[in-house]
Amino acid sequence: MMKKPITVIVIEDHPKYRNVLEMAIADEPEMEIVGMFGAAEIALRHLSEVEHSPDIILLDLNLQGMSGHEAVSEIEALHPHTKTIILTQSDAESDVLRAIREGASGYLLKSSKVNQIKDGIRTVMAGGASLDGKVAQYILNTLQDQPSTLNMDKPLSDRELEILRLISQGLVKKEIGDQLGISYGSVATYIRRIYEKLNVINAPAAVNKAHRIGLFK
Repeated sequence: MMKKPITVIVIEDHPKYRNVLEMAIADEPEMEIVGMFGAAEIALRHLSEVEHSPDIILLDLNLQGMSGHEAVSEIEALHPHTKTIILTQSDAESDVLRAIREGASGYLLKSSKVNQIKDGIRTVMAGGASLDGKVAQYILNTLQDQPSTLNMDKPLSDRELEILRLISQGLVKKEIGDQLGISYGSVATYIRRIYEKLNVINAPAAVNKAHRIGLFK
């Protein structure tokens, strides 16, 4: 039985770059483009009408009309199981933090090679966080210098904190399980508890919040 392909929608207002993404993803038998849009408003109209949620949305931030930032929460409301990867030219710290807090599952720069983008799609689908190298460095190094301003009612266990550290290093569930000698299902359960305790919806937001409340000391 053939594995169901990863369905991808692209929201990008530059036709040439949109075509590059389309050709690159079309070369992957495990991925399928199910929509290409030059504006967030048109994409959201389409998403409001389709029954099946796409797996991944590649979303530019700097769009004409509605911005990518505004679109993230709209996508989440329409299709909560769809994972959004920001694909943009902006490496501004404010854009990175805002996108992660809004619920983006990844943040890649347009300077990324197409293979890096495809690997990012696979990583997010496997439950990981797809972050550009510069973005990851910012999250892991700069945020830890910020003072702790939040408190937690339910502290993380030692095992949960250990797993969160591995998530911050870019490891996916299978890799975490292999490294710790526990099952994939156990890792998934720990990660779900981490998200619940931190009150976040994905890995980048968990890493971000962990830094802000001083868990990574």
